[in-house]
Amino acid sequence: MKEQSLWQFIIEQQDKLGIQVVQHLGLTFLSLILAIVVGVPLGILIARQRKLSSPVLGIAGVLQTIPSIALLGFMIPVFGIGAKPAIAALLIYALLPIIRNTYTGIKGVDPVVIEAAKAMGMNRNQLLFKVELPLAMSVIIAGIRTAAVINVGVATLASFVAAGGLGEFIFGGISLNNTNMILAGAIPAALLAILLDQIIAVIQKSGYQVFQKLKYGIPVILLMIGAGYVFFSSSDHRLKAGFTPEFMGRQDGDLGLRSVYGLNVNPLVVNDAIMYKAAYEEDLDLISGYSTDGRIKAFDLYVLEDDKKIFPPYFAAPIIKTKTLEKFPEIEETLNLLAGKFNDSIMTDLNYKADELHQTPERIAKDFLIKNNLYKSPRKGNLKTIRIGSKIFGEQYILAQMYTLLIQGYTDYKVETKTGLGGTKICFDALMNDAIDLYPEYTGTGLLVLLKPSEQTVKTVIQSADKTYQYVSSEFEKQYGIQWLKPLGFNNAYALMMRRKQADELGIKKISDLKRYFDGGNSDQ
Repeated sequence: MKEQSLWQFIIEQQDKLGIQVVQHLGLTFLSLILAIVVGVPLGILIARQRKLSSPVLGIAGVLQTIPSIALLGFMIPVFGIGAKPAIAALLIYALLPIIRNTYTGIKGVDPVVIEAAKAMGMNRNQLLFKVELPLAMSVIIAGIRTAAVINVGVATLASFVAAGGLGEFIFGGISLNNTNMILAGAIPAALLAILLDQIIAVIQKSGYQVFQKLKYGIPVILLMIGAGYVFFSSSDHRLKAGFTPEFMGRQDGDLGLRSVYGLNVNPLVVNDAIMYKAAYEEDLDLISGYSTDGRIKAFDLYVLEDDKKIFPPYFAAPIIKTKTLEKFPEIEETLNLLAGKFNDSIMTDLNYKADELHQTPERIAKDFLIKNNLYKSPRKGNLKTIRIGSKIFGEQYILAQMYTLLIQGYTDYKVETKTGLGGTKICFDALMNDAIDLYPEYTGTGLLVLLKPSEQTVKTVIQSADKTYQYVSSEFEKQYGIQWLKPLGFNNAYALMMRRKQADELGIKKISDLKRYFDGGNSDQ
């Protein structure tokens, strides 16, 4: 298939890109306005009360050091999903430079000027607004400038909590091995940061007089952009859907729902780490998920029947380079000890232990191997090291740990794990670049994301799990020099799911039943 250029992708996705840009600016500006409203008065306060400066700046500094994803995670229990947790997190990130620069700017005003103003009879408010703030304005705006640039970057993570923005393309591209999609999100985000930095730089250079003239216009403009964000983020559907970034860009995902089912569900883009709980807590009504996920059982979700068969088989198997098998001659036989030892219900139960019972992958893996008479005490490996990778969800951690224990128990090789590598692109690139030696993959992902065959080929090979496996196995060896070892036996396919009670009340059993609740899709998309 001919590769699509970046420009062609942008033209094709221009409407979606425009919405994401408005959402990104809305998140940035709304959080920036709130940070100014909170940060500037705090900076003034600690400039007046110097003994408060160390604790206030210290707390703001500590908040700044919290990793962005973790901070968003902390916000979800308080604010749910959507714009609120994202704006709250961005507000916190913007506070430190604004508070610190306000404090530094006012503290840096020449004491002689202060004394002269007092001698002229100015009270504290007059001194602040007529002397200190005008003289400190350049430093304060520098802090706002820094905060704005930080927020443009951090706002790409807003898609983690279904708040939209350019992160949807970036994370979708990483998951789908789609460079054009990554660049379509990353380049506008970088340009927005540069543009915003330069606009604020002009205001900073022009001085307090220009700021005085613009002080009412700027908030109005920013609020208008924020209102645009709210408008483009809203949904009029009776049911609210949430899909992962990867699901959005796949033929066995949102594209297939549009073209095959004629469904345009106008979904929020949400990280798979939070979408199940969001459905359970009624923040979302319809989600994309994985058929063996333990959270289906934990949150009593109902998996809709794929009555038009857009989801191909997703049988799991380890993939490894042919040259690596030659380098580690005992590995293939050892890894294949797990072949056929699973079915869907077994894997779902193992995932449930991780997702709901919070057992560690090490414990789950060891218990499973013991139950199947496969566990052996680890040898003291003193030969070469083999590196095992995994994607960033529970099932992959469990499988990676099983492979680790098998290799340690049946061979003299040392094992190094590199788990939580993100999406398909990161894992596959790591394998191709010899950063890892093997990782668990799924036949459907290998077919649609990594091989990307013609539509006719896809229709032919997804007729059965064996055909899919044979095709990807053959093509991977031919194109990449990578071998698929024997399948484990379970099919972790994509699925659409709802709360069981809601599905029963609405009479929704299969995906086609959703037509009653969503607009028809564009079959050309």
